Amino acid sequence: MSLDQLPELASFESHAEGVRIPPGVTVPLTPRVRDLLDSAVMRRLARVGQLGLVALVYPGAVHTRLEHSLGVYRLALEFLARLRHDRRFADTVTEPDAAAFLVAALVHDVGHWPFCHPIEDMGLPLFPRHETLVHDILAHGEPAEVLSRSWGLDPGRVAALITGTARDQAGLIIHSLLSGPIDVDKMDYLRRDSLHAGVPYGRHFDEERLLSSLCLDRQGTAVAITDKGRTAAEMLVFARYVMFSEVYWHHAVRSATAMLQRAVWHLRDRLHPDRVVRCDDAGFIATLSNVSADTVAAPLVDGLFGRRRALFKRVASFDALRHPGIHRALSGRTYPEQIGIAERLATSVGIGRHSLLIDAPPKEREVEFRLTVRERAGGSSERQDYRWTNFAELSPVVRSLAHEQFDDIVKRVRIFAPAEDAEIVAGRPDLEDLILEAAGRPSRD
Repeated sequence: MSLDQLPELASFESHAEGVRIPPGVTVPLTPRVRDLLDSAVMRRLARVGQLGLVALVYPGAVHTRLEHSLGVYRLALEFLARLRHDRRFADTVTEPDAAAFLVAALVHDVGHWPFCHPIEDMGLPLFPRHETLVHDILAHGEPAEVLSRSWGLDPGRVAALITGTARDQAGLIIHSLLSGPIDVDKMDYLRRDSLHAGVPYGRHFDEERLLSSLCLDRQGTAVAITDKGRTAAEMLVFARYVMFSEVYWHHAVRSATAMLQRAVWHLRDRLHPDRVVRCDDAGFIATLSNVSADTVAAPLVDGLFGRRRALFKRVASFDALRHPGIHRALSGRTYPEQIGIAERLATSVGIGRHSLLIDAPPKEREVEFRLTVRERAGGSSERQDYRWTNFAELSPVVRSLAHEQFDDIVKRVRIFAPAEDAEIVAGRPDLEDLILEAAGRPSRD
C-alpha cells in the first residue's frame, strides 16, 4: 500500500468530518484514530494541563495535553502530505511506518504526568522521567490491544519512534519529525500555547512556507529544508525564543515553579511516585494538599493551589552577561546544593531558612539547533546538484537566539522570597556578595 492509500491521509485530504480544535481547525478522525482517542490513557490527557503553572500568570492557558496531541496529529498529516512527494522519503517510509508516525504523534504525551517538567528538573531519582513511561503504557492493556487490533502495529515500534531508540533509516527520519529542530510537536505547541496565553509571539512564523520547504538531509535520515524555507525557519527560532522569554520563563511562572519544586522537596518522602505518575491535575493537587498539611510545605502548596494565589516575590535577577559570576556560581547546581545555598543565604539576610527560593538554570544548555539547508548548486533539469549547509552558518539570527541569547539572557538566576520578606532581602546592599559566599565562591571584594 502506498502512502496515498493511508486512510488517515485520505480522510485529511477529503476534508472529512472530525473534531474541532482551536484555532478553528478540524482534525479528521478515522475509526482507528477514534479507538485510540477513546482509550483511558488518552482520556487522562484531557485532565492534564499543557502548560501547568503558566496558567497562574496567563489565565487563558488552561488547554490540555489532549488538545495539543490532536494538534500534533493534524500537523503529522500535513508533514506526510508534503513529504510523500519527496522521492527518498517515499522510498524509505512505508505505509506501516507512516501509520506508526501518525500514532506516535497522537500518543507522544501519554507518559506526561501533572507538572512533570519542573519536578524532573530537580533530578530526584525517585521520580521517573515521563519519556521512560511511554513503552510500558503502550505495551499493556487497552493501548496494546488497540494498536494490535485496529492498527496492526507493534507498541514497541511506536514507543521507539517517540523515544528515539529506533535506529533504522525510517525510524531515524520519523523521530526527527517528532523531535527535531522543525517538528510536529514544536510547531503545534508554539502556536497553541501562544493562542491560549493571549500573546502573539508564538504565532508569527510562516507555517505554510516552512511545510512547503520540507525535504530530507543529505544522508536521508532526518528532516531538512530547502533554501526557500530559511526565513520561515528563522521566524520559528525567534518565536520559540520569545515564548520562552515572555511566557515559559516569565518571572512569576518561575516563582511558581520554584515554589512547587521546594514543596515537592519537603514532601518527597510522603509522595508515592508510582501513584503520582498516574494522576491527572486534580488528583496530583489533592495529593499534594493532603500530604502537606501541618508541614513547612503547606504555605507553598496553598499559595499555588489554594483559594488565593500567593506567589513569592522576585527580589533579584542575574543573567550571564551582566552578572557572570553569580550566574556561573548557581547555574547547573544540583537541587540539594541549591537548597543548601538558599538556606545559608536566608540566614545571612535574616529571614527564616525556608523562606528563600533560588531558581537557577539546569546544567544542560540548549541543544544546538541542528538543521540542514539544501541549496541549488547547478546541474541540469534532469539531475539537479545541491549544496548542504548547516543552518546556523547561514543565519546570524539562529546563532544568536538559539544559543547565546537563550542560555545567557532568558535563563536567568532568580531569587524569590515571600511578600513580607521581599523588601528585607532586596534592600541588602551586599546581596550579591552574600549570594557568592552562600554558594561557596569568593565575594567580589
